Amino acid sequence: MAEGSNGDFTDCFLETSKAERHVWLMKCPPLVARAMQTQQRQPPSQLSAADGMSIAKVIVAVDPLLPTDDCSSTQFKMELSGMVDGNIPKCYAMDMSTDFVPMSVFSESSQGKPYVEGKIYHKFDVKPQNENCEDYAKLCRERTNRYMTRTRQIQIIDNDSGMRMTALPGMFDVKSSSPVEKKKVAIKSSETKRTRRDPEEMEKIMFKLFEKQPNWTLKKLIQKTDQPEQFLKGMLKLLCVYNNKGANQGTYELKPEYRRSEE
Repeated sequence: MAEGSNGDFTDCFLETSKAERHVWLMKCPPLVARAMQTQQRQPPSQLSAADGMSIAKVIVAVDPLLPTDDCSSTQFKMELSGMVDGNIPKCYAMDMSTDFVPMSVFSESSQGKPYVEGKIYHKFDVKPQNENCEDYAKLCRERTNRYMTRTRQIQIIDNDSGMRMTALPGMFDVKSSSPVEKKKVAIKSSETKRTRRDPEEMEKIMFKLFEKQPNWTLKKLIQKTDQPEQFLKGMLKLLCVYNNKGANQGTYELKPEYRRSEE
């Protein structure tokens, strides 16, 4: 019994009538393999009478002066049949090798019956002949450049607010900028541009402001003095008290000792 393509054992037996037939194993470049497959799929009407149904032919050259056991006495060359597209060479040298693990070729019919097509006696490495190496190298460079070229697509997005974009887990959240947030950013950026005054000079300015008006809010003092918020809070902590309740709730006024000194 034989094992089917799906891994199950079937009741059909392995056909071995061609098990001893000599078969060649050929390792060829992908371009040559695709060219052979293209010619094989062509209808008979497009093939010339000289080519017939063949996709390639092998030319064997034997040197009678060399011993028969010498591998160099026999040279193999392959020529593709039919029309070849682009810069694909038609002639190839075949380097024969007999030093490989014994292998057999198997096939399976449309009914699922397995066959032994033969035993591999020679292995060939196919490469372009010297006169075709330049064209083949040019073809390889073109193929490499084509694969390395990235195709970029430009798409116009109508809704650019980010509401239809979904962030991946662990990434940032997409938020639309509102006018309030833009105003906060503008205020923050302006605060970073303020320069601190000398503390003694700042005390004189604060005393003059509190002479004009006894109670001030932090926002108003920032506008009048044009000083950083944290620096101004430190000065207010030294010179003023904060009203948590009463008619002047939320405002600063001078400490009693400074009011007396001013009076």
